[in-house]
Amino acid sequence: MDEKASEQKEVKEIKINMPANLVGGVYSNLMTVSHTREEFIMDFAMLHGSVGVVTARVIMSPGHMKRTVSALQDNLKKYEEVIGKIQEAPQPKGKLGFQPPST
Repeated sequence: MDEKASEQKEVKEIKINMPANLVGGVYSNLMTVSHTREEFIMDFAMLHGSVGVVTARVIMSPGHMKRTVSALQDNLKKYEEVIGKIQEAPQPKGKLGFQPPST
């Protein structure tokens, strides 16, 4: 048996449960990214006028971040092939003054 066939037989289904409080998701029209050597920190926020609130914080390893970026690029490409070119949203005007808490 070749290596690829062996790998395919080892694939197992992973069940992921969605907690009730996350089913509806959260809206974000702003994201900030920072990083350390060990992790990327993405804060998603909802900005309305001059007021914003962080709606979610996602922290991941550099290796997982790389896979995430690749998956997002692939999905954007597929979306634009079917739906059409996406117009990039303009940058928010003014200084955001976003200060995440110290960790």
